[in-house]
Amino acid sequence: MTNQHPITPPEKLLEEWATEYWGNPGESIGCGEKHIAIQAARWGADQELEACCNYFEDRLREGIAKDLRAARRPKPPTLKEQALALVSHDFSDQPCLSEEGYALIRRALEALPND
Repeated sequence: MTNQHPITPPEKLLEEWATEYWGNPGESIGCGEKHIAIQAARWGADQELEACCNYFEDRLREGIAKDLRAARRPKPPTLKEQALALVSHDFSDQPCLSEEGYALIRRALEALPND
């Protein structure tokens, strides 16, 4: 999990925006245009979240804004949490880890301090 932002406009909406702009239904959307549209949507959503958090901080209590921010923009699990989730798995139905699983556990172990 590298990107935890919950806001990504659906492909259909990107196509609608392109049709609105270019006036040509079915106009292809380039990777750069998609990237900019996604980043703009995320920026706008982040601005709205911050405005809501500021509203709650001003009127209610500081902790609720922190809770709201954490719920709406969760942080990806740490390397340690990911590795623990892999080794906590019930391996009775799948006795082996994937190469990616081994690599993740290896990275987590390498991140431990050398004693």
